[in-house]
Formats: sequence, structure tokens, C-alpha cells
Amino acid sequence: MGHHTVIDLTSEEEQTLRQWARAGTSEHRMVERAKVILLAHQGKSNLEIAKHLKTRPARVSKWRQRFAKGRIDSLRDADRKGRPAHYDQATEKRVLTMLDEPPPEGYGKWSGGLLAEALGDVSDDQVWRVLRKHDIGLQRRRSWCISTDPAFGPKAADIVGLYLNPPQNALVLCVDEKPSIQALERAQGWLRLPNGKALNGFSHGYKRHGTTTLFAALDIATGQVIAGHYFRRRRREFLDFLNHIVAAYPDREVHVVLDNLNTHKPKEDRWLKRHPESPSAFHSDLFFLAESSGMLVQHTRTTGSAGGEFYFAPATTRGH
Repeated sequence: MGHHTVIDLTSEEEQTLRQWARAGTSEHRMVERAKVILLAHQGKSNLEIAKHLKTRPARVSKWRQRFAKGRIDSLRDADRKGRPAHYDQATEKRVLTMLDEPPPEGYGKWSGGLLAEALGDVSDDQVWRVLRKHDIGLQRRRSWCISTDPAFGPKAADIVGLYLNPPQNALVLCVDEKPSIQALERAQGWLRLPNGKALNGFSHGYKRHGTTTLFAALDIATGQVIAGHYFRRRRREFLDFLNHIVAAYPDREVHVVLDNLNTHKPKEDRWLKRHPESPSAFHSDLFFLAESSGMLVQHTRTTGSAGGEFYFAPATTRGH
């Protein structure tokens, strides 16, 4: 039997190595090194340890000698500096500064290849690394809404306050519609396979049934969506959808938030005037969100009587 380094472990070292060997998240190389030292502590030779762990005796000898010199810390890999960095902070600053310059003649915007070509000594890959680091999308388009109303903040807070703190026993709904949805009929069901098993799915073929318009009302408090399908998107379909909502909640005060589609806000809203004559006492708030500075926000309230109150205010402007 050849000469081998004697390993004597302290109780703390043995406990640490056993934790490494048993932990499910330990790297395989660290588990193997811990087992080498634990078996060496039991008096096993390098050949016996190599045969038990199915590795080479030279590897066992290597970690045995390292542990004898440096103990636990010597089992960990030394820090590797790796390849020297080819690009530094100055390169990153050059890439970002170039974005402020106009693109080459004939191009409407910068691309990764154009930036690399303009810089000369920076690769395409490095340009994209810098852009990803700063979350810059060269093809990204942004849009925003700007209000020209100096009192827009308080008015927006009025609607947000309705969302966050609605009146007691009130129902707050956000209503919108999606027109021109393709109504496709697909064959679906169970398909019996030759082996006796059944497969559930639908066929790739379909039959067209024109288009449909989806009306949806989101209950802000519960997240429940009330939906209705109609062939067209007119005032009468919109009112029919509202009638279903009113019938479903006869004893609750209803607040509806809408956009400024012309079917939502006619010049004279006879539907609101007719509702006081219904058998149930219906309370309705309609909040209209304007689409441009010329549009207005209308807040209309009707109660169990024929009276009502109105006020108007400019809202938001859309820009790109």
C-alpha cells in the first residue's frame, strides 16, 4: 500500500463536510470532495476511496493533499479572473451618447448594426448588451395621454375615488365593447382513436358566421365580468346591454364608467329619463372619459324622480 496523507478532522469540520455531502443543493464536485475527505478520515487508502467513488486515484490524492494544507477552504475553487474585459464604462457611455445623434442619412432610426458601424471598434453584440442593460428598445413606440385641463387632477381623483371607495351598496362597472369579432364555428368533441382511447379537441376547419360585438362590464370590486354578444354596435344594442345590467341588480345603485363613443352619449338621453318610470328605484351614474381636449366628461345622475343633475368638464388629450 502506497504512502498517503493522514486526515484527522475536528468535530466542526466533520459536521460541515457531512452537510455538504447530504445537501440536495450542493454541487456534485463539492459532494465528491467532501466524501473523499470523510473516507480519508476513516483511514481509507486512495485506491479504496477511488474505487468507492468511481473516480481516479490521482484526483483523490489531489484533494487529500490540498485539505491537509488548507483545510476546509482549500476544497473550494479558487477565484478565476477570466479573460480581461475588452469593453469598459467609456464604451458604454459612447454607445448611449451616439443614440442622441441623428442616424445616418437615409435611415429613420438607429439599429444595433448602425450603431456598431458608426462607433467602429464596438461589436454588434456589445451594442445590444448595453441597450438591454438600460432597457432601451430601438423599435419600441410609446404613447401617452396629456390633459390640457388644469383641473384634470381633481377630476381624475373623483373617478379613482369611486373605484377605491364606492358608496355603500353601490355597484361600480367599467363598460366597453369590442366590435368585429369573427364568429367561427369549429367542430369539436370526442375523437375515438384506433387503439380504443378517446381524444378531446376540435378540428382545424371552421364555418364562418359573420362577426359579433362583445359588450362587457367589469365589476371593479369583485372582478366579475358581465358580457353580452350582439350582431351590431348601435345605441339600441348598448341600451339593451344596460337593461340586462339594471335587471340583474334592481336594488343597487349603479355607477358606470364609459368612453366617449357616440352610442354612449347622445345629445338627449331619453333612456335615463324613462328609467324613473320603471317599477324598481334605479340610481345611475355615467362617467364619460373624453378622448380629446374638445370632448367633455359628463356626469349624469338620475334618481327615483324625474329630476337630474349635469356637469361638464374637459378631460384628456391623446398623443403619440
